[in-house]
Amino acid sequence: MADKSTSKSSFWGEFIGKRQGVIGAVMLLLIALIALLAPWIAPFDPYETVSATSADVLAPPGPGHILGQDEVGRDVLSSVFYGSRISLLVGFSASLITIILGCTIGLIAGYVGGKLDILLMRITDGILVIPTLPLMLVIIAVAGRGIGNIILVIGLLTWPYTARVVRAQVLSVKERQFVMRAKAIGVSHFGIVMVHILPQVLPVIFASATLDISYAIISEASLSFLGLGDPALISWGSMLNRAFLRGAVSGGAWWYLAPPGFLLAWVTLGLNLVSNAVQEIVNPRLRTHHLFDERVIISLLDRLTPGTAAGVVKR
Repeated sequence: MADKSTSKSSFWGEFIGKRQGVIGAVMLLLIALIALLAPWIAPFDPYETVSATSADVLAPPGPGHILGQDEVGRDVLSSVFYGSRISLLVGFSASLITIILGCTIGLIAGYVGGKLDILLMRITDGILVIPTLPLMLVIIAVAGRGIGNIILVIGLLTWPYTARVVRAQVLSVKERQFVMRAKAIGVSHFGIVMVHILPQVLPVIFASATLDISYAIISEASLSFLGLGDPALISWGSMLNRAFLRGAVSGGAWWYLAPPGFLLAWVTLGLNLVSNAVQEIVNPRLRTHHLFDERVIISLLDRLTPGTAAGVVKR
């Protein structure tokens, strides 16, 4: 137990030492706070028209509306705040489905091996080769545009990547000595997987989950932008869809287009920064590029000025 707690504290200690990881976590925390506090910080109800005069259609930013108004006079800032809730809900819910399915299949395939491993991986490969976005469009068009259907479709079509990553890690971990010892003393297979293997795979799962969240948010935005989002809810993707349909581009209404697009890029960047930091901790070989390996530099310098390269590198 002491070793596990030490490894956990070591992981988080290394993560805190990663500047890009901390920056990414702060970026995500800001968006999460906006989503949680949206009912209190939004100046208007995003579903109600503030004013319906012709002068307020795509009105630019002003004293009463920091980000202007949309095509029917609603406050854009309030829509952005409330849109973060739907985008994050879809991202985290769909990624939860992805992680549960991917981890379960990856753990079973990697630990059991044999014919079951081959069968599960062939099913995984079959789903991987299917173009995801076109299939999402077809399923949503048939099943309906509810938020629940969108979450299920994204989650059920994106788990193969996680399954592949988890399986590869399990194949490596199950050959280690502590797993062999657990088998020798009679620990059940379920106990070995849950107590000895899963904790070793968790950092990789966490890194994969950050990318899954990012992909789910972008997928929801893509579906909404194409007109297949939930029409009863506001999300960043649906805002972009309405902005393009209502002439925000031709009318130069940047305040309607830029905020949701910027926040999508903001969340994606934050998740990628966190994912990169976690992957560097899990796989130290990613910390430096092979072209900048010290041995390579010394070898190149020695060809130019023999005997002085080591001193140059130290300096």
